Amino acid sequence: MKIKVASIAIIILFASAFANGQNKLVQFQMSIMKKGPKWDTTKATDRDSILKQHVAHAISLLTSGKAVIAGPFGDDSEMAGIFILRANSATEAQAWVDEDPSVKAGLLTSEMHPWFSEDIYKKADTSALKFEKIYFGFLKRGPNRKEGDGNTPEIQELQKAHIANIVRLANSKKMVMAGPFGDDGDLRGIFVFRVASLKEAQDLAATDPMIKIDRLRIELHPWNVPVGVLR
Repeated sequence: MKIKVASIAIIILFASAFANGQNKLVQFQMSIMKKGPKWDTTKATDRDSILKQHVAHAISLLTSGKAVIAGPFGDDSEMAGIFILRANSATEAQAWVDEDPSVKAGLLTSEMHPWFSEDIYKKADTSALKFEKIYFGFLKRGPNRKEGDGNTPEIQELQKAHIANIVRLANSKKMVMAGPFGDDGDLRGIFVFRVASLKEAQDLAATDPMIKIDRLRIELHPWNVPVGVLR
């Protein structure tokens, strides 16, 4: 998928802000798992059986190192969860996800995006898998984002403030993941918080200068991920 100039500028800003020693942003593929066309029409017992196979497939991706982190959302939304994949291309990542029994059965569908992050992930211990609840936020294009305004001095200064706020939250250890999408769509990036409640995550997200002016909006979900993958 071609990365547009606007996305490259965001990536450079993230990279310069997060650069520490040899740390740098690398490209992953993020599969956003959504409820599929057969979710509501499949019998509950059949769905539960297929979802157990889905979990087994996710564990196999984690064990093999193809997935660096994966887990379900803990709310009743159309979005079911996230796979972050260490793949050479979106095509390769999509092939791995398409092998998921829940995708084959139409219970879930996959929406794939190139995504950039520091490579901070430890391999999951799948022999004794335990989960922690954190909060995953999609940063979305807001109504006050105008075409081409990223080149204006005002927005460039706000972008610097946006990055500075991310660094502040990361230094507080409450933000554990952040990074931009690379396909210049309505999804701009993600914030992930390790905090005690959804309200605390919302309050921290609200400190972002871009969210304050409604250039970005955030959609937060509780996210259950393997313990130990995120430092």
